[in-house]
Amino acid sequence: MQQKITIVICTHNRSNLLLNAIHSISDANSLTDQDISILVIANACSDDTLIKLKELKEQGVRFPLSFAVEPTPGKSFALAHAINLIDDGFICFIDDDQRVDKNYLQAILNAIHKHPEISFFCGPIFPDWMGTEPSWVHTQDEYKIYPEPVPCFDLGSKPIKITHETTLPAGGTLIVKKDVFQKIGTFSTDLGPKGHNLVGGEDSDFVLRALNAGETILYMPDIIQYHYVDPERLKLSFLILNSFQRTRSFTLINSPDHSAIPLYMWRKLFNYIASLLISFNRIKIRFYLMRIASTIGEISGLRGGK
Repeated sequence: MQQKITIVICTHNRSNLLLNAIHSISDANSLTDQDISILVIANACSDDTLIKLKELKEQGVRFPLSFAVEPTPGKSFALAHAINLIDDGFICFIDDDQRVDKNYLQAILNAIHKHPEISFFCGPIFPDWMGTEPSWVHTQDEYKIYPEPVPCFDLGSKPIKITHETTLPAGGTLIVKKDVFQKIGTFSTDLGPKGHNLVGGEDSDFVLRALNAGETILYMPDIIQYHYVDPERLKLSFLILNSFQRTRSFTLINSPDHSAIPLYMWRKLFNYIASLLISFNRIKIRFYLMRIASTIGEISGLRGGK
């Protein structure tokens, strides 16, 4: 049975990256008789996004392309708008700074055909390294930086089920049947980025609600995407802010009761600060600054984001 597939891209003022994402979809392998379309939601855009989308639609693109405007800033509002425009079938979410692998579409079709009982899939995403990045981003020793500056989600080379114990997939890797949203709702508008800030959590919150509702989420290793490596993400200011915001968002989701700050967390913060003060090379300084920011983010999350 042929499945309808709608590829959704929510975008904010990144028209060039958006077009790269769309072109990668057009270049991907798939059977020509499949019902595949692309839906772009322009979220509070003030650049030339709409102009470029109109031009692209007039020029013609391999799959039917439509777009709509969501004036309320916030990715979750754009996602909800997209979901409301789609009646049925599978919705594939792609971020505007990603590109899909040549076999992305065929891998999705294969997964749906092979697992007709599954309504929720995800796949890996890898940094789209160009070879010009600094060597420290590849460090795997005790001073490896985390969270990683460029999103990476890789659970291995075999299909596995997502559980509360596995790493949760990012929103830009999800393939979800419309029925799932009708059961558990859409992405929380209290979470998620507005513009290009680093606040997240809307995707993890949605995945956790799906798991709690009994949904099976299947990781398929051949549904591959690549994430654009923005040089700004490799600057120390980004690394510190990313550490704070990501940990804060994760803690807000997983500690909704906003419990008191445990003593060990203050001890951890003190130890990181002490280690920073006796660090005299860039690798250690970068590492401990990020750990300090992450710990402060965790404390902020436990306090309810105050």
